[in-house]
Amino acid sequence: MGAVKIIFSPDCLAYESAGHPESVRRVRASVDFLRQQPRHQFVTPRPCADEDLRRVHTARLLEQVKLGTFADADTPVLPGIYEHARRSAGAAIQAAELAWSGEPAFSLMRPPGHHATRDQVMGFCYFNNIAVAVARLMAGRNGPRRVAIVDFDCHHGNGTEDIFQGEARVLFVSLHQSPCYPGTGLRSEGRALNFPLPPDTDGPEFLAVLERALEKVRAFGPEMLAVSAGFDGYKRDPLTNMKLEIATFGEVGRQLAALKLPMFAVLEGGYSTRLPHCIGAFLDGWEGVGPRA
Repeated sequence: MGAVKIIFSPDCLAYESAGHPESVRRVRASVDFLRQQPRHQFVTPRPCADEDLRRVHTARLLEQVKLGTFADADTPVLPGIYEHARRSAGAAIQAAELAWSGEPAFSLMRPPGHHATRDQVMGFCYFNNIAVAVARLMAGRNGPRRVAIVDFDCHHGNGTEDIFQGEARVLFVSLHQSPCYPGTGLRSEGRALNFPLPPDTDGPEFLAVLERALEKVRAFGPEMLAVSAGFDGYKRDPLTNMKLEIATFGEVGRQLAALKLPMFAVLEGGYSTRLPHCIGAFLDGWEGVGPRA
């Protein structure tokens, strides 16, 4: 398989809330790290259209983000955040389109998205990037008929589950720490398959559950794989209590690639100083490159 294309715009580094863990540093350091590997081609994203957002979000939510009239303790009102969130969702769309055309892609953008529900911002997320991308691709005449979303962020992707609940064409699979924010994902329902994991779950335990989860994905028979890639399961992440090693994320990438489906991924969480190395290991596994030393 060829190298994964990286969707990135420096514009996503142009906003910040002092002291907030979802900081400029995490993406800037990751970009600097990946640029040291010349095999990766960087692609500049385009903002998505309001029409793309309205497929998965209410008009009320769009208006709230535009005007800054929402309220969530973790998700601050910031100047220009509507355009930043629209750009991040657009990057996810581009990653999906590239993948569907045969070029695997990873959206290395902020803000993240998987906590944003149909009508609510929350958990650092304004619009649900992966849901916007999947809905846009499936709306196309020649798009995939069945998509599996795998979310391995340490926090449950409650927003993605909310948006696709009852949608028979989309399978949502989440591996996440429990108990942990936002407190959802305790059981499976319909096409939402949840695998809550106790604090201190280590790499081998996590990978064994992932293998079981991916058997469910195979049984669903998707034509495409969308991945919410969160790296806050790393053992030194300041917000969580899991015990995954950097090498674990390489194995995650390998297991996902072994499904042999068109695949794209979007960055969700991950707040340690080793985030760039976690991302690098994931991409290495995805591309079939040997484990990182």
